[in-house]
Amino acid sequence: MVLVPGIGLYGVGSSPAASAIVADLAENAVRVVSDAEAIGRFEPLCEADAFDVEYWSLEQAKLKGAAVKRFAGHVVLVTGAGSGIGRATAQAFAAEGASVAALDSDGAAALRVAEEVGGLALACDVTKDRALADAFGKLVARFGGLDILVSNAGAAWQGRIGEVSDAALRASFELNFFAHQAAAKAAVHLLQQQGTGGVLLFNISKQAVNPGPDFGPYGLPKAATLALMRQYAIDYGREGIRANGVNADRVRTGLLSDEMLAKRAAARGLSETAYMAGNLLQREVTAADVARAFVALAKARATTGHVVTVDGGNTAAALR
Repeated sequence: MVLVPGIGLYGVGSSPAASAIVADLAENAVRVVSDAEAIGRFEPLCEADAFDVEYWSLEQAKLKGAAVKRFAGHVVLVTGAGSGIGRATAQAFAAEGASVAALDSDGAAALRVAEEVGGLALACDVTKDRALADAFGKLVARFGGLDILVSNAGAAWQGRIGEVSDAALRASFELNFFAHQAAAKAAVHLLQQQGTGGVLLFNISKQAVNPGPDFGPYGLPKAATLALMRQYAIDYGREGIRANGVNADRVRTGLLSDEMLAKRAAARGLSETAYMAGNLLQREVTAADVARAFVALAKARATTGHVVTVDGGNTAAALR
């Protein structure tokens, strides 16, 4: 507990829930002392009695069983968290003890995920600067800062590159490139103020290095986002800020809908089943697989500027 004269009392803990418990206990102690002083004199337990309570065998057994999770005390913001890879990633970080903010343009979906992970829901269109700034303000007001950004929000535009409209291509760049830049820029501003380093994680795509037919409107901004991730690694590494990405392929999400799956399989001349398992492992990749890669990159304290492929093995998409 931290008492700041003229401002108030702060509970400190490894999570918002733990901090709230500390604050509640401290407030109760204030009431007890105040009530005691109103009718007499307050005296705390002597050291011997306090020692007996703290080192009571049952109390010690309870404390020993409370393992500290890897990301306890860490704040994670996941964009596009309402479904698919974003939802799986929010769940994966929460399972590791992190406090998670689930951001999505669908406010109801963000709320559902936030309730699942005991976190904060943020309804936000990441292509709107004012909305993003407001979301970061709410994040700081609730959690006090940020440690890890998972910039995941995206959508897929299709079409032959020589025939797609300029409006469609620009819309894809707004969401699949500029929104990543806006989120990362806002996150870095916070991380610099904190001075404790941090992690930027980008959901890129195998399209960045292995373009598919009729998928240029999606692949081009993803290629730019791959370069963006590396630029952040270069420019902010000296400040302890790491930037890494995941190149996933053929994951059933809101982005890869049934309709799009049928089109992509047809573009490759494959059945839908063969398309989804078209990798060296002949195994369909899931959103949970991608989420585990994000968590692993967040743990990799000596890794930056790196791309992890989560595609079941696709030699055509291998980085050189």
